[in-house]
Amino acid sequence: MERIPVLKIGDFLLVSIQVDMEDQIALQLQEDLSDRIVSTGVHGVIIDITALDIVDSFVGRMLSTIAAISKVLDAETVVVGMRPAVAITLVELGLSLNGIRTALNVERGMELLARAREEELRFLGGDDEAAASGSDGTAVTS
Repeated sequence: MERIPVLKIGDFLLVSIQVDMEDQIALQLQEDLSDRIVSTGVHGVIIDITALDIVDSFVGRMLSTIAAISKVLDAETVVVGMRPAVAITLVELGLSLNGIRTALNVERGMELLARAREEELRFLGGDDEAAASGSDGTAVTS
């Protein structure tokens, strides 16, 4: 059975889908990706679908499922490389790809994930930073 490679690049995992998605390949990808998210602790997944000429309802559901699994494991998903015809087909099929952000290419997808992570860290760490520093930014000691 074919496997889709899952590559770690910095704080992201990159999946480049280059084969027709069949049930077994999709299930294996979900399992492999879940395992890699947990083992690496990454916070972002980029799925490159540049090589796909056609995205049907099965592939759309598979992408949504992967995004949902990734989200539960604390990783955001960005789909990149979507061709205009694929976007039109997804809209015509009524597939909104909930929970999935999109970007034109891998570089933009990485930028999107990096910005989202920075915002999350700023939000989570904002109260701690404010409590640990004075109004002028100097450290407060007791």
